[in-house]
Amino acid sequence: MSERNFEGKVIVITGASSGFGKGAALEFARQGANVVLAARRNQALDELAQRCKALGGDAIPCPTDVSQEGDVERLARTALDAGGKIDVWVNNAGSGTLGRFEEIPLEEHVQVINTDLLGTLYGSYYAMQEFRREGAGTLINVASVVGKVPTPYFASYVAAKHAVVGLSGALRLELKENHIDTIHVCTVLPTSMDTPFFEHAANHLGHKSVPIPPVYDPQKVVDVIVKLAADPEDEVSVGPVGKFMTFAHQLAPDLTEAMMARQSHKAMLEKAPPAPDTPGAVQRPMESGNEITGGWRH
Repeated sequence: MSERNFEGKVIVITGASSGFGKGAALEFARQGANVVLAARRNQALDELAQRCKALGGDAIPCPTDVSQEGDVERLARTALDAGGKIDVWVNNAGSGTLGRFEEIPLEEHVQVINTDLLGTLYGSYYAMQEFRREGAGTLINVASVVGKVPTPYFASYVAAKHAVVGLSGALRLELKENHIDTIHVCTVLPTSMDTPFFEHAANHLGHKSVPIPPVYDPQKVVDVIVKLAADPEDEVSVGPVGKFMTFAHQLAPDLTEAMMARQSHKAMLEKAPPAPDTPGAVQRPMESGNEITGGWRH
């Protein structure tokens, strides 16, 4: 991707210990940004901060559970104490629990909502407060194609991502009605990407947790996040299938949802091998799965 000048920019990234967040942190650092790294895994954050510094950017690890409002407030203070401002805030942290809705422990559904929706709301709140004070800033909320097109066996994740899409849209309308064009709210809608998400997801399917094909390179999402930080857009779907599904859903929602449901059921319950239940990383972090990719494409 083309180089952009992020020299001196302060960029907060949640969910930075793996997947899109880690990839974006490294790319922003390579282009000179000061990145504030948030995730629950202290050691992974420390290691990532060292890699970011080696690439030429500054980096501050800030252990954060985004489901805890106090942690997110502390994250915002850490960024302001370090850089005096916040230029870009990326709400990327997320988790999921897979299975038939009523067979998943209720506390897991609640925690997914707390992480994926409330974590995004908390981050958006503290970011927007600072952007309004500064008169400028870019908020990037990572949602999902399933935030537009529902799919079975992801009920609480789908609910949270639909809400993230709605929250982002509402914030854009507030800015528009108040004639503010220097603050931007962007929504990223990835489809199945090769990240550790499915390794970290809680699983109650009775089958191995696998992504729904086709599975794309997560660098595509990383590139979109970095591009939006320089050239904001309202909503961007990532991956050819994701672009098709979001467009098709506007024209033929029933047919599109039937296609999505059939593809999900086939991949997760008909083709995936048997496997025991696992709590994943919903309630507490896992040591494994620290990379940008999850190895699914191999």
